Amino acid sequence: MDLHHIRRGEGRPLVLVHGLGSDHGNWSRILDALAEQREVIAPDLPGFGDSPPLPEEPTIAALAGALEAFFTRHDLDRPDVVGSSMGARLVLELARRGKAGATVALAPGGFWTENELRFFKVTVGASIKLVRALAPVMPQITGSAVGRTALLAQFSHKPWALPAPVALHEMQSFAQASALDETFRALVGGPLQEGATDTPGPVTIGWGRQDRVLLPSQAERAQARFPNAELHFFDGCGHFPQWDQPGQTTGLILSRTG
Repeated sequence: MDLHHIRRGEGRPLVLVHGLGSDHGNWSRILDALAEQREVIAPDLPGFGDSPPLPEEPTIAALAGALEAFFTRHDLDRPDVVGSSMGARLVLELARRGKAGATVALAPGGFWTENELRFFKVTVGASIKLVRALAPVMPQITGSAVGRTALLAQFSHKPWALPAPVALHEMQSFAQASALDETFRALVGGPLQEGATDTPGPVTIGWGRQDRVLLPSQAERAQARFPNAELHFFDGCGHFPQWDQPGQTTGLILSRTG
């Protein structure tokens, strides 16, 4: 099974891995800037976007295996990787397995306490139900700064400033993802992320200081499990640095994977 993906630009390959409920469009605010210097490859994870779901339970281990198979199919030998949220956890897992080069993980999951996991499960679960219920009127909601603020306050520090097409695409991806429920259950019911003291390339962990999905306090735990990783905090930034701080995020990615 291949994964639907887009390729832009020329140069050394750089793979972008989106998070839960998203697809490759989650990277739209930085994709063109990255593609000016690198060949950017952005797949849709199994059961998201236009990629078919896995035949087995979509655990972190299984999703990482699907990305490994994607690398093999497309002759990508330890490519540099960037991930967001669940995708950030996946690129750390690939680095741990020795399958990735330089790695940038933006707000990776899997480093939570029991209370933080409970908060994630309740709030994100409620968001999934809300997005599905509002799907028929989503163009009108995301077309309004007030609507974007009400809908995306948990995910963006400045949701009113997000371009309406970016917000609409993200919400439609959530509503249409065929494997969202199964992946969400596997994510919240699975083990914590394992760490590594040695990886093929450098590891950078980035976190928005105003992240309301995965609290910034989790960043130090992530670094403790990947002790050679560098930690970078984004000011004025929520869960998606590629949304709230696109210029700074592009610069960080290019400098840490260059």
